[in-house]
Amino acid sequence: METENPAGSYGKQAYTQVGKLGEFGLIKRLTEKIILKQPSSIKGIGDDAAVIEPGKDEVILFSTDMLAEGIHFDLTYTPLQHLGYKAVSVNVSDICAMNGIPTQITVSIGVSNQFSVEALEELYKGMRFACEEYGIDLVGGDTISSHSGMVISISILGRAKKEEVTYRNTAQVDDIVCVSGDLGAACAGLLVLNRGKEMFNNDPEAKPDLTGYEYVLKRQLMPQARVDIIGLFKTEHIVPTAMIDISDGLSSEVHHLCEDGKIACIIDEERIPINDVVKKVADEFKTSPMAYALSGGEDYELLFTLSKKDFEKIKNSDKLKRIGEIVTASHGISFRDRAGKLHPLSAKGWDGLQGEN
Repeated sequence: METENPAGSYGKQAYTQVGKLGEFGLIKRLTEKIILKQPSSIKGIGDDAAVIEPGKDEVILFSTDMLAEGIHFDLTYTPLQHLGYKAVSVNVSDICAMNGIPTQITVSIGVSNQFSVEALEELYKGMRFACEEYGIDLVGGDTISSHSGMVISISILGRAKKEEVTYRNTAQVDDIVCVSGDLGAACAGLLVLNRGKEMFNNDPEAKPDLTGYEYVLKRQLMPQARVDIIGLFKTEHIVPTAMIDISDGLSSEVHHLCEDGKIACIIDEERIPINDVVKKVADEFKTSPMAYALSGGEDYELLFTLSKKDFEKIKNSDKLKRIGEIVTASHGISFRDRAGKLHPLSAKGWDGLQGEN
C-alpha cells in the first residue's frame, strides 16, 4: 500500500515502506531495470553469486569502499541521486588509479525505516546513471536494516593487462609528477554546503543563494572518476610509473607516492591548478585556496608520474598538468613556493585543513 508520508518520502513521491516488499522484493524492485553490457558479465543479479569471466593475459582488479551517513555524507543537502552516482564514482576512481578498466560492481546498503522504497529508487537511479556513464555492470549486492542511518558499501571489479598495472609506490627519480583536472573544488563545495546548512539551522526560512557555486557543488556532490585519462594513456601507449587517486588531499597522496623512502618529490606552488570559484570560496572563508588543494580531499583526480619520454607525448593535453618532479630521498618531500624557496610538505590531509580554518 502506498501513502503520502512527508516525513519519510523523497520529496512528495508516494511512500512505500521497505518492509512491505521484503528483502527479495526490494532487491527486485531496485534492480529490475539493470541490463548487463560487459562481455565478461556471464551472470549478474538473480543467483547465489555473480559469474565473471576474466580476459586472457589480464589481471582482475578488486576494490571496495564504504560510505556512512553522518561521516561521509549528509542527507541534509545531498540528493539521493547524486549520492548514488558519487558512491559508484569513488570506486571507479580506485580502478583508474591502477590504470585499469572498471567492469562490474556489487552494491550493499543498510537503511533504517525512515527511508521509503521510492527514496532508495532515487539512490539506485543515480547508481544506474553512473554505471551507464562508466560502462560498468551492477551484478549483485545485499540489503540490511540499519539503526544508524544509511550505509553504502560498493565493491568493484576491473581489468588490466599485466604489464600495464600501475602501483602507487613505483615512481623513479627524474619522473615528471602530473595531476588531472584541478584541485580543491570538492572541499570548497563542502564548505559552501555546510555554510548553507548552518544558515538553515539558524533560520529555517532562510534560502541560501548558491548561484555561482555550481562548479564546486558538483565537484563535491557528483565527482567524476577520470576514466578519460586512462583512455588517453591507452591511445598514446603510455604506462605511468606510479599513480594514485586524490581522495585525501594532494599532500597526503604525494607522501603515498614516496612512502617506500627511496625517493622524494618537489611540488611547485605555481603549477598547482586551482579553479577561480575555489579562489572565490577561499576568499569568503578567509583562508588560502592552496590549503584546499593540498589538504581538502575528495577531488578524485589522478596523481601520477611519467617518464620524461612519455610526458613529451601528452604534455600539451588540457586534461593534465605537470606539478613537480621526483627527486632523490635526500631532498625530502618538499613544496616550492613562487619565490623558489623549498618548504617541507607534510601529509596533512583533511586534518591539516581544519587546522588552518
